[in-house]
Amino acid sequence: MAAVTAAAVSLPSSSSSPAAAKAKASASASPSSPCGHLQFPRRHGGPRAVRLRVQVSTTETAEAEPVKKLEKVSKKQEEGLVTNKYKPKEPYVGRCLLNTRITGDQAPGETWHMVFSTEGEVPYREGQSIGVIADGEDKNGKPHKLRLYSIASSALGDFGDSKTVSLCVKRLVYTNDQGEVVKGVCSNFLCDLKPGAEVKITGPVGKEMLMPKDPNATIIMYTGLAWLFLGVPTSDTLLYKEELEKMKEMAPDNFRLDFAVSREQTNAAGEKMYIQTRMAEYKEELWELLKKDNTYVYMCGLKGMEKGIDDIMLDLAAKDGINWLDYKKQLKKSEQWNVEVY
Repeated sequence: MAAVTAAAVSLPSSSSSPAAAKAKASASASPSSPCGHLQFPRRHGGPRAVRLRVQVSTTETAEAEPVKKLEKVSKKQEEGLVTNKYKPKEPYVGRCLLNTRITGDQAPGETWHMVFSTEGEVPYREGQSIGVIADGEDKNGKPHKLRLYSIASSALGDFGDSKTVSLCVKRLVYTNDQGEVVKGVCSNFLCDLKPGAEVKITGPVGKEMLMPKDPNATIIMYTGLAWLFLGVPTSDTLLYKEELEKMKEMAPDNFRLDFAVSREQTNAAGEKMYIQTRMAEYKEELWELLKKDNTYVYMCGLKGMEKGIDDIMLDLAAKDGINWLDYKKQLKKSEQWNVEVY
């Protein structure tokens, strides 16, 4: 318990002063509280006095509770989110149910869509990832380290029963400086999986790419309404083209779709059609959307692509007196700018 002390201080205005200085603090006290007046001589400016009224109360009150720090309320679908249920030492073992190549013969590389059984034991949300541990051992005789892959299915899974998880994986094959052909361990393990084969799964993990709670949110995806910009090198590399075009046909007012095929398309200036090149064709419309507090951006792909978007937005924002890089930081803080690049 603590006694309460209250004081009131008044400084009379001076005719030579440009403005009066005034401060007051007051607190209620019991009728029996003693009070008095003290006078101190002024140090400067003549015989004026500072009058101080002090009032002390011995009334006891409960100690003030410590101020609680306000918790940040996420705009994303985090309620009930499960993360890291399965870890490398104790992974979930599922089975491959389906594994299909989804790129054409002329595509520079192979991309496969695969479905694994989970029996509902790996609950995930749209935007999360899972880890996969390839069979076998590394050059040191130890199990391979896990590799993270973004989940390619909705939370219900491809079969709609919440008992599967799907991935979209590009097979990694390249030639090193010594002229040797190098194959990515995990991507090749996954692309070569046959139905019925076991696969070790960890996770799920990640919050960065979760969908917003707001059902009326505009979602702009680079890889809005929902507006999807999909960039690929050739037409044979377009992923889920038929499915996406069907979605656009079914909901033309709510789903927009733009492809950027860099080796086959050019803009009016003859430049290769990368994602940022395609987006530049809609830059004024995109900027207006980005100024709304219910627009959410999701960007996946190569690290350099974000700079291309910055180059588009810098001048547009400047016309409105806004520093784009500072504004982008605000978007990130409010969970509206979500990026997974490598």
